[in-house]
Amino acid sequence: MSPIRAVISDFGGVLTSPLSDAFRGYQETAGIEFGSLGIAMQAIAERTGEHPLFELEKGTLTEADFRAALEQEVGRELAPFAESWFDHLHTNDAMLAYLRELKEERGLRVGMLTNNVREWEPLWRPKVPGLDEIFEVVVDSAFVGMRKPDPAIYALTLERMGGLEFADCLFVDDLEPNIDAARELGMSAVRFDTTEQAIAEMDAALP
Repeated sequence: MSPIRAVISDFGGVLTSPLSDAFRGYQETAGIEFGSLGIAMQAIAERTGEHPLFELEKGTLTEADFRAALEQEVGRELAPFAESWFDHLHTNDAMLAYLRELKEERGLRVGMLTNNVREWEPLWRPKVPGLDEIFEVVVDSAFVGMRKPDPAIYALTLERMGGLEFADCLFVDDLEPNIDAARELGMSAVRFDTTEQAIAEMDAALP
């Protein structure tokens, strides 16, 4: 087995506080019961065959249309997501520092693969201080029309980084389906639960 030459990291839930905190914070701000948005999204998916969050993350649905679909489902007006979402999403400074160390002191290549929202790019990038210094490539689902766990978006990430095979890479994400997809492609992978756990598992896998 060849040594790992690159680390590819998720954004939300790895380089930030848990996404569940942002969902909870938004629902508290909007005055709706926790979990109700998930129920509404699932109902829309079952009725239309398209999950609204997935379409939002692929850039085929705008945030305004996403919110309108949820408003129709829950029967009330909803506040815009972005401001409240990012008020409750905080930078994971320790994980960022670790990735910088991997690049600058251990010579590993570092990229990012994120399922995200096109309109949120000006808001999420400032949550990653030193982004352009640490990450040689950022692949954002909303700008490429596909999302994890589609194998094609992993392949696109390696294509943009250049000179890498799946076996050369360690992938880090907080969601099991995304981890499973990476492993099926031949990547090493660590599912993020806590910063300490993830760093320990990454260190064990890295040269």
